[in-house]
Amino acid sequence: MQTGDDRPTGPDRYHDHVDFRNGQFHGPVSFGAGCEHAAHEPTAVSTLPTVQPGFTGRERELDRLLEGLRPGDTSSADSPVMWAVTGLGGMGKTTLALRAAQIAKDKGWFTGGILFLDLAGYEDTPVTPAQAVMSLLHALDMGGAHLPSEEVDPYGVYRGKLARLADLGKRVLLLLDNVCEPSQLPPLLPGDAAHRVLFTSRESHPSLPARELSLGPLRPQDSAALIARALRLRQADDDRPEREAEAVRELTRLCGHLPLALQIVAALLSDRPSRWRVASLVEELHSGTDVTDTLRSQGVDQYGRPLSLAPVFEACVRRLPEDRARSLCLLAQVPCADYGTDTAAEIMGLREHAALDVLGDLARAHLVTWERHGDGTAVRWGIHALVRSYAAALATSDPRLAEEARTARARARAHYHRQAAHCDRHMPVPVHDPSPAATARRDTALAWFDSERTNLVAAVQWPDEGDPQARVGLALHLANYMRWRRFFDEWAAVSRIARAVAQRLGDEYAEATACNHLGNALSRGGHPVEALEPLTHAAHLFRRIADPTGEGMAWNNLGLAHRRAGHHDVALATHLRTRDRFRALGDEWNEGRAQHNLGLVLDDMGRHTEAATAFRRACELHQAHDRIFHGDSLNSLGCALHAAGRVEEAVTALEGSLRIREEYDNWYGTVQTQYNLARSLEAAGRRAEAARIEAAADETCALRGVSAVGCGHHF
Repeated sequence: MQTGDDRPTGPDRYHDHVDFRNGQFHGPVSFGAGCEHAAHEPTAVSTLPTVQPGFTGRERELDRLLEGLRPGDTSSADSPVMWAVTGLGGMGKTTLALRAAQIAKDKGWFTGGILFLDLAGYEDTPVTPAQAVMSLLHALDMGGAHLPSEEVDPYGVYRGKLARLADLGKRVLLLLDNVCEPSQLPPLLPGDAAHRVLFTSRESHPSLPARELSLGPLRPQDSAALIARALRLRQADDDRPEREAEAVRELTRLCGHLPLALQIVAALLSDRPSRWRVASLVEELHSGTDVTDTLRSQGVDQYGRPLSLAPVFEACVRRLPEDRARSLCLLAQVPCADYGTDTAAEIMGLREHAALDVLGDLARAHLVTWERHGDGTAVRWGIHALVRSYAAALATSDPRLAEEARTARARARAHYHRQAAHCDRHMPVPVHDPSPAATARRDTALAWFDSERTNLVAAVQWPDEGDPQARVGLALHLANYMRWRRFFDEWAAVSRIARAVAQRLGDEYAEATACNHLGNALSRGGHPVEALEPLTHAAHLFRRIADPTGEGMAWNNLGLAHRRAGHHDVALATHLRTRDRFRALGDEWNEGRAQHNLGLVLDDMGRHTEAATAFRRACELHQAHDRIFHGDSLNSLGCALHAAGRVEEAVTALEGSLRIREEYDNWYGTVQTQYNLARSLEAAGRRAEAARIEAAADETCALRGVSAVGCGHHF
């Protein structure tokens, strides 16, 4: 490959061939001028393919790689001779390796030379070790008549040449691109620890003694910078990156921050006039079913590779055994953000230990990713968005795989339904068992919901796969968690779906419950007027199916919605009616909730003493039945007492609330009580205590990335 340098071209000087296949040099060993030596002195010269202009990002990865190439103590076990840059096809491995090699050359770290060879591992005819060693010997100034004869071991000659360079204190870097099989490397490795080997591969090779540097997607800001630099390289005054900054950000997201995909879209944009809108390409990518099919451009890049994404992924998938390729397609057809091992096993229809084997193979091929969570024992598996698009398109085009995918989605949703039902039983509301064992079960349930939340919401939204009851059931089992974590918009979204599906099924109880959840979510999420319709409908349905408790709970939520909408008289009447209903039923737990909500309305109406009386009664009822609601009622009692000017009593109530709330994983309620307590302490003249508690609340808010929660009631 010509690189644009001014090197001598005489037949006795340096040659510009690349690999040796079918008896001819025509592939990518790169070398050339750069060193002057006597004819008898072993030499290797260093000329690399040009790194693409505007190298962007990868600062940490580049620093780590350079640290490994830097001259140092070669006797240390911590100084590996071989480095591997691995990652999904199109992740920028070659560019990073070449950048590191160029810097190393400029710093004079490899005075014996740098040899670059593309082993073409993912093409139809990879370079064999025999072909590779002949190319390397040619690069080492042993071409033509100097090449070993059939009677001479070329590998021995090659290693001998490198050994003589090492004896002269001349380090050599061997850069091998696109290694697909471990067997390609051992015959080419230098026999001296002074030299270094750097190779790239789309797969991890744990059998090789190499320090691995695995590449992931670029950072979003680096992705945008890559596109901007590519556009300005073609047209210096192209202002689209600034003019359409939001569209560029969306374009990089659709590309999954994959360098090859970003290079392709930059080429597509460069093919069109600068007045052509970036947003148009974004719309085109959004409209396609397979983004990887759209991501193709005419011509090749500077390394001679086609600007097309699908062939890269095709080569990767083609190397998989059939069962692994099938599993990848099934995972891609179940649109989860990521997967726990248990969920992945359900999707693939395998036992968990067998699923781990499959996932491990796919991870080594960099077609799935993995990351440890929590205490380090839990693993989450993911698929790059473009790999998902490609593999899902493969599954869709195969009727057998498409049917398997539908079954896989149903299995995944049934699994989520079972797990959500189990965890919902241990959620903090209601709490009748404050023992350490119950607390541990609650924490485990919350952790599971937290890790799967995005997938659970998505699973409710997937189309029916003959399992509408699972859709409804999953949505209903999310309610306590969504309320506890205050994910009101998501709670409303899944409740709407559950309402519609339950109505279609003719399941009035499920429909009433879904309406009650929907109204509660809307009311708490700042849409109280919109909440009135589903809550009224829920009360009507519960009455029709003769469920007085359900009807009373709908009234309770309806009163809260009226209060938040400013309809205080209606809210007051509704909560009095609700309280009387539960008192008649002998349901002290729900009576306590109604009593608490009655106090909220009275406090809003300025009737603080009456509100305090209502909250005290709620505390009495909750103290025997529910510690969490007892903490809520103590907090509201403190607010009412503070408003009534009884600040010492308010401090006592709020301190009791804080002790309870700190026991549970409810940062919002804890912070709100801290602000309420700080306010009352300040009013009582206890300024130092107030400042300390307010500072703790501010710190929690900062950690959560929110502004101060403020004082008031928790709802």
